[in-house]
Amino acid sequence: MIFLKTEEETALLREANQLVGRTLAEVAKLIKPGVTTAYLSQVAEEFIRDNGATPTFKGFPNQDGSPFPAALCTSVNDMVIHGIPNDEPLKDGDIVSVDCGTYLNGYCGDSAYTFCVGEVAPDVRQLLKVTKEALYKGIGNAVAGRRLGDIGSAVQSHCEGYGYGVVREFVGHGIGREMHEDPAVPNYGRRGTGTLLKKGMCIAIEPMITMGKRNIAMKEDGWGIVTVDHKPAAHFEHTVAVLAGKAEILSSFDYIDEVLGKREF
Repeated sequence: MIFLKTEEETALLREANQLVGRTLAEVAKLIKPGVTTAYLSQVAEEFIRDNGATPTFKGFPNQDGSPFPAALCTSVNDMVIHGIPNDEPLKDGDIVSVDCGTYLNGYCGDSAYTFCVGEVAPDVRQLLKVTKEALYKGIGNAVAGRRLGDIGSAVQSHCEGYGYGVVREFVGHGIGREMHEDPAVPNYGRRGTGTLLKKGMCIAIEPMITMGKRNIAMKEDGWGIVTVDHKPAAHFEHTVAVLAGKAEILSSFDYIDEVLGKREF
């Protein structure tokens, strides 16, 4: 069932999502060679709790009921999503997707950004650039009166135009009081197909794009998703409210931009 949000509910979602943006910016300040993803998650959790919220990822149950152990998903290089933070230092040339969720005043925030660690190869930087562009192309189609297939088609056509793979098995989602609500929001599709978008729908759009083939596999920990060919993957995510004429982005990369300055990633 798809829950349409009132203006008051959307305002609460905006607050939770702005906190996610601020948390990602705190993480952005720390990303450099030698830093561990476990430390990034620790800092993020402290920041979230200091701001009166709880990290929605920590304790989130897997299909077998096992809880996710950290506040962030940190996915390095060929890991697409759901990486468990660990004590292995990040290296110069790595990329790391940082996915963050908050629960504040009864509503959820969810956003992700892929960062460069030190000097990253130009072809990998292009993957990040194109994936981020695809996110905004998807958002440009999150308008009342259009359909979910319009969002997926916009993402897919942009990324496949560069020869990249578009992950099929994991998708975006509705969001509200629960982190994952209906509808599912694929990053692929055909224009004019799928669920009709209506004012009041709040969805998380999150392209998961691979430099090589789109095929993925799950790690033995039951969480991490990696590319089968071990080529890099990028992941960007915004939570948006569907409106007439133009979507409102409830999360924010502005805080990250302030930290990175002239660097895009």
